[in-house]
Amino acid sequence: MTYAAPAAARDARDRRPAAVLFDFGGTLDAAAVTWKERIFRLCRAEGVAVTAEEFDPLFYRADDALVGAVSPTLSLDQTVHRLVTGVAALLRAHDERLTDRIATQFRDAAVGSVRDNMPMLGRLAARYRLGLVSNFYGNLDTVCEDLGLRALFSVIVDSTAVGCTKPDPRIFRHALAALGCEPGDALFVGDSLPRDMVGARRVGIEHVWLVGDVAGRPEPCCAGDRVIRSLTELGDVLL
Repeated sequence: MTYAAPAAARDARDRRPAAVLFDFGGTLDAAAVTWKERIFRLCRAEGVAVTAEEFDPLFYRADDALVGAVSPTLSLDQTVHRLVTGVAALLRAHDERLTDRIATQFRDAAVGSVRDNMPMLGRLAARYRLGLVSNFYGNLDTVCEDLGLRALFSVIVDSTAVGCTKPDPRIFRHALAALGCEPGDALFVGDSLPRDMVGARRVGIEHVWLVGDVAGRPEPCCAGDRVIRSLTELGDVLL
C-alpha cells in the first residue's frame, strides 16, 4: 500500500534537513539484513539443520530475553555472543566452538559494514546533526563506542532506555527533542518498513528506505519517498 506523505515530510523534501536520524541494526551494520536473518544464515552455513519457520520464534525468544537484562556497558562482542548462545541453546546446538564461530563471524561482518559506512557518516556529520534511534537491549551507547560511531552522533536513543520501541511515535519524538528540531526538519534512514518507515511517517519525518540487494526496487512507504540500496547513495540525497 502507498501512503500519502505527511505535509511536514513533503515540505521537508524542498529543503535540506537540520538532522538525519538512523536505525542501527540492519542499517549501519549491514545493508538491510536483520540480525535474525544474519544469524540464521550463519547457523545454516555451519550445518545447523533448522528451517526459517523453526528459527524465527526461537530467535525472538533469545532476543527478548536480552532486552533490559544486560549491563549498559556490555560490549558488542559480548552482546553478540550472549545472543548467539541463547539461540544455540534453544536450537539444542550445545557446541561452544560452533557458537563462538557464529558469533565471531557475525561480529566481524558487522564491524566491516560499519567501517565501510564510516566515510559517508563522517561527511554527513560534518554537515548535519546525526541521531540514532534503535530497538536495542539497553547498551547501544557502548556498542556504538566499540564500533567507533559514538562521536558522530549527537543523540543515541535506545528503546530499552526510554521505554518504548519503534514504530511508537514517542521514540522518534524523544530523539527530535534531544536534537532540538521539529519533525519537518529531520530525515530518517532505516531498513524496516513496519518499524522505521511507518514509525517516521506517523511523526511526520521524511524517510529514506534502505532495501539492500533485493530484486527490483520495492514500492516505498509514501509516494515520492526515496529508496536506496546502500548508505553511500545518501550522498546523492544529502551532499
